[in-house]
Amino acid sequence: MSAAPDATALEVLRIRYLGRKGVVPSLMERLRELPPEQRRAFGQAVNSLKETLARALSDRKRELDEAEVSRARADIDWTLPGEWRGVGRLHPVTQIIERSVRIFRSLGFTVATGPDVETVHNNFDALNTPPDHPSRDPQDTFYLENGDLLRCHTSPVQVRYMMSRSPPVRIVAPGRCYRRDTPDATHSANFHQIEGLYVDRSVSLADLKGDLSYFARELMGPEVRVRFRPHFFPFTEPSVEVDFSCHVCRGAGCRVCKQSGWIEIAGAGMVHPNVFRAVGYDPEAVTGYAFGMGIERIAMVLFGIPDIRLLYENDLRYLSQF
Repeated sequence: MSAAPDATALEVLRIRYLGRKGVVPSLMERLRELPPEQRRAFGQAVNSLKETLARALSDRKRELDEAEVSRARADIDWTLPGEWRGVGRLHPVTQIIERSVRIFRSLGFTVATGPDVETVHNNFDALNTPPDHPSRDPQDTFYLENGDLLRCHTSPVQVRYMMSRSPPVRIVAPGRCYRRDTPDATHSANFHQIEGLYVDRSVSLADLKGDLSYFARELMGPEVRVRFRPHFFPFTEPSVEVDFSCHVCRGAGCRVCKQSGWIEIAGAGMVHPNVFRAVGYDPEAVTGYAFGMGIERIAMVLFGIPDIRLLYENDLRYLSQF
């Protein structure tokens, strides 16, 4: 065995002696031809031969492996520097989530999370969404076979939180959402939101405007302006759309803001009394505001990303610049 020059030759020897049709198995087949009084001694001798051969094969294989490692090491120039992979960076979506959470935490908010798979009650019914609302249609929402669905916003986190706690409540809920959107430059079937909820005895629309204005300045810079426009959402009353002045043209009008000087960022409003009733709160005793904004949209605005799909193609050449 020690004369085998390489692993291939060693394998040939193993097959010759220990293979299914090799020398040792052939000897064992002859065992039945011997007289009974000779079989024990013959069997012991054959087994001893088998162990000796196996040990010799193993020793030679180890010698060949060690020689191969030595040759490989001899080919390495240990004085060359190693390959530097570089320091990783957070994904733009993660950066915006962490920055947003940090800002709202400075206002006294805590972070709440919930499951991606939700009930129809938490996703629609408890949020005062009427049965004929378009968002309930299977063309807009991913329904599962058991009747549950993939949440289309993080508002169910607010419902779960209020159902498990008494006021006051002050939370933000970042997370992934799902809608049946055809992917294009501004839409994706999965995306991220961060929603906020503040409930207490005397929360007003002024609190909402103040907190979101503070958030805008901290995120976009001290010169940003905030605009509130009347709108409608089934779970808030009154409802508003929240716009930030364009950080690219500073409100003068450009391609990013479509020449309007403003960029739509969030939907918000005062929590509808029916939502409070659905979670067991007394709408005569408490008031509150809620808001929700898309993380990808903020990332695209803040980093100048022209297409939402660039965030999900995992091209490190592109993502590493943020």
